[in-house]
Amino acid sequence: MGAIERLRQFIDYKRISKYQFYKKTGLANGYLDRNGSIGSDKCEIIIEQYPEIRLEWLILGKGAMLHGEDTQLATPKIEAQFSLRTDKKVAMQNVPLYELDATAGLVALFSEASRQVPISHLQIPDLPPCDGAIYVRGDSMYPLLKSGDIVLYKEIPGGSSSILWGEMYLLSFVLEGETYITIKYIQKADDERFVRLVSHNPHHSPKDIPADSIRALALVKASVRFNTLG
Repeated sequence: MGAIERLRQFIDYKRISKYQFYKKTGLANGYLDRNGSIGSDKCEIIIEQYPEIRLEWLILGKGAMLHGEDTQLATPKIEAQFSLRTDKKVAMQNVPLYELDATAGLVALFSEASRQVPISHLQIPDLPPCDGAIYVRGDSMYPLLKSGDIVLYKEIPGGSSSILWGEMYLLSFVLEGETYITIKYIQKADDERFVRLVSHNPHHSPKDIPADSIRALALVKASVRFNTLG
């Protein structure tokens, strides 16, 4: 994971929007959407506006994210599992972690031809087979999933025809020409041509979408949360 990826992890952890970050730092729109290192001039700006960030963590990935935390970060902790009764667990697997590019979306991520290079891998024991992992964005599944958590998923090639009602899914769908990526429970809608997307967060209302608007679908198998060792 590079410095900009860690910077994205920080703003997710602090629940800072990209708009708020750009406005506070004066950095150009799109700065957070690239990968790689951060120049010394940019580091100075970021640390001046967010002094709680430890510079060694930001640049080198060493130690804790924030001042006042223990100098070692914990290894990923499985926060929850969402296994099916029919799942067979794997003793240990190396799950690729991707930085989801919203412009390319899940369709490209799930495609063998255009699948991006993982930013890291998670070694996870005793879980059902998983195809990959991504960071959670937004709060629609809060408090079960928080922004900055990681979800591990299993791709569903059959699309909406393979939905298991009531399970949690990572999905991409298109409405009025706009592509949306979200994590929701999928339930039956009153109209069989639609499916109902339901959030865990009660402040988000259920939404019915056409079943044929779904472009990519994956079952969420587990979530991971990074905690600081005390």
